[in-house]
Parts: sequence; structure tokens; C-alpha cells
Amino acid sequence: MHSSKLHTRLMGSDFELIATGATEAITARRLEEGVSEIQRIEALLTVFNESSITAQINAQAGGAPVPIPSEVYQLIHRCNKISTLTQGAFDISAGVLKKLFNFKYEHFTWPEKTAIDQAMQCIGFQHIALLNNQCIQLKRNGMRIDFGGIGKGYAADRVKARWIADGATSGVINASGDLTAWGTQPDGGPWKVGIAHPDDPRKALLWLPVNNASVATSGNYEQYVERGGIRYSHNIDPRKGWPVPYIKSVTVVSPSAELSDALATAVTVMGPVVGLDLVNQLPDVHCIIIDGRNKVIQSDNIQIHAKG
Repeated sequence: MHSSKLHTRLMGSDFELIATGATEAITARRLEEGVSEIQRIEALLTVFNESSITAQINAQAGGAPVPIPSEVYQLIHRCNKISTLTQGAFDISAGVLKKLFNFKYEHFTWPEKTAIDQAMQCIGFQHIALLNNQCIQLKRNGMRIDFGGIGKGYAADRVKARWIADGATSGVINASGDLTAWGTQPDGGPWKVGIAHPDDPRKALLWLPVNNASVATSGNYEQYVERGGIRYSHNIDPRKGWPVPYIKSVTVVSPSAELSDALATAVTVMGPVVGLDLVNQLPDVHCIIIDGRNKVIQSDNIQIHAKG
């Protein structure tokens, strides 16, 4: 069995695709098809192009319903289901709020309460109406949706589905550490993903063998801000309009890249206690959290996956 790799930048992230097949020609074709599928989804979902479906929906916020392709309608439907499941900790309308808390700027200043209150008026997955005939309506003026927390996972799932339909018995799609893998490496061993060490992100703290699963990590060891003696993460709780207490990273393993992507964000917002309680109720979903003090907290069944 042959395997071929491709590194490229798509959806604002570094993607690595590993295709396998009987011949080099097959793996080359699969890589090409994988890239074009991700590009197609990026054009559909991006907020940086006025002709994208997302931009068309946002342009009509507070106004008329927008007819959209079935694919995007179904994606929004699944996003709203995850929002319901996580009690609003994951919310595709939260971007308006995140812009206020841009910790990347050197001179970050805490936003005024009035600005937060104003942003909160434009947020809430419950104001995203899924209507008949594949129409979406954002019910409030100023509402904006974006798929930053789930788009890469969705793209990875789509590439996997295409490759499997083409007969691929194994493969990897890795979007900046959010990794989907199935089958085995050409040498017969499992694909593996490393969980970064909190004090040296170049080193792996744990290795997870990944077989027919997707692993997503939400976390940035650098991005936090201190206020009143409390460290806050760069992740914002869309229900409160406030950054969440600092957790170094959350890694979620599940059967779907889209689900892993969204749940990694949600568990970060929910915190270890509530987040793990949710994960432990979901079939085939596992989680590893590294808190602000480097404590590693694992969901009930992750032990069967984790290797030191």
C-alpha cells in the first residue's frame, strides 16, 4: 500500500492530508480531490467573502429569511443541536462578542459593560430560525454567525467520506492538530496524535492511538489575561459575555471531526466538572483536560485510549 502526504494552508489553518491507496496515481488523485473539497467548503462558509452563504445569511440579519443549500442548512441544524446539548456553551452566533475580547492585541483593554450588553443582544443560537424550504433567518439585527468552531471539522469529515467512497481503507486529515484518522499506517501500526505538554508544546505529554476517530484540541498555552487575581482564557462564554477561567487545553476524541471540534470549545467554556459530566454521558466521546495548574483530568473511559 502506498501513502502520500500533502501540506497546504486552507481555511486559515495548516492542513496535512495523508492518502493511502494501491498506487501512487490513486493517492495523488485522492490528495487533489481532498484539497478541492476543502476549498469548496471554505468558499461556502467563509466570512471573508461577501458571496459566501455565511455572508448572505449575515447580510439579512433581522430581516427576511434566506434560502440556502441543503448542506449548509443541515450543518446549522447540527450546530443548533450541539448548542442545545451544551446549554449554549457552543454557539455559532458568539463571534460578535469574541471581537470585543481580542487578547491578541498588545494593548488589550477590558470592554465596557455597555459594549458587552449590546453584543449580548445579538447573540443566541435560539434566535437562528431553521424554516421550511431550506431557509434560515437570523431574528435579531446585528446577529452574525460563523463556522470557525466547527468548519475545519466538517471539512475533515467530508474529505474522509469522499475518500472512503473511493475505496480508501485508511487515511488522515490533520487541520493544525485537529486530526481525523481511520485504518492503520502503511506499516500496520495505529495512527497516533500527541497531546502537547503544557510547559513545552513541542513535547508530547500523552500519545493517543487513533482508529476511526477524530481528535480536536482547544487551547492556547499563551493566551490568557489576569484580572482581579484570576486568570481568564481567550475563550468567551457566549451565555455570560465573559471570558472563561483559564484552562490550558481540552482535547476531545469522538467519531466525528465536526463533533470533536465543537465539543472541545464547549468543554473549555463549561469547565472541567460540567464538561466532563456531559462527555461521560455521550457514547464514544472521550476527553482530556489540562487545567491552569497542569493537572490532567480525564473522562471515565479515556484510559483505554491514553498511553503515557
